[in-house]
Amino acid sequence: MLEIIGFVLAIAIGICLGMIGGGGSTLAVPVLVYLIGIPPVMATGYSLFIIGATSLVGGTRYAIKGLVNFKIAFVFGIPSIISVYATRKFIIPSIPDVLFTTSSHTLTKETLLMALFALLMIAASYSMIKPQKTKPKQLAGIKFWTIVSLEGLVVGLLTGIVGAGGGFLIIPALVVVAGLPMRMAVGTSLLIISAKSLIGFTGDIINYSVDWTFLGIFTALAIVGIFVGARLSNKVDAGSLKKGFGWFVLVMGIFILGIEFLT
Repeated sequence: MLEIIGFVLAIAIGICLGMIGGGGSTLAVPVLVYLIGIPPVMATGYSLFIIGATSLVGGTRYAIKGLVNFKIAFVFGIPSIISVYATRKFIIPSIPDVLFTTSSHTLTKETLLMALFALLMIAASYSMIKPQKTKPKQLAGIKFWTIVSLEGLVVGLLTGIVGAGGGFLIIPALVVVAGLPMRMAVGTSLLIISAKSLIGFTGDIINYSVDWTFLGIFTALAIVGIFVGARLSNKVDAGSLKKGFGWFVLVMGIFILGIEFLT
């Protein structure tokens, strides 16, 4: 029964990506871990593939409509791709399965990853809930491109550790720092997410055995969802949707922390 719910929620993951250009991974990892029963380390890798493939479809649709800034996608994406690949291939496998043990508690690698994911969810919820600036301060020149590159590097590291696509971090950066219109930021974000997530996932193929049948079915359902989300985005106020989803992400983050440390 839980697996069936998980597959249904795969569609919801795609809908989130289609409507607001992010947020899919905040659903993907908890669904894979708590409903499907996949270990957290593997779930973060699966999430990269699911979000990457789904975002590629969505990003392609935006690109066809001329709603992708390829120059910014390249400058942001290259450092992000390098960072996420290195994290999945070298950093994650090097973390010991048990970090430390006390008389009352043992901190495992899996608990650490889920706790970091929950904290990132809580931080991301703030950027979704808070009112957006109507006139973002724009930068230019070398300072602009340097900040864009550094943002990509940091987002890639976070993506690699917790398996999050990072749309909730990328879109504010593209709007506030790069000064892109919201729809252009969504399209550019999806393209960046797809590249870094799929390349990051290749770092897992070498280290782990992948259930391609399950991954293919789950990803196909998410892709169906992104088409639904793209249609709904024209009918639902994006600001209200983003704010409501932000509250949901906040509750989920607190819930995950409770499961990992209070049970």
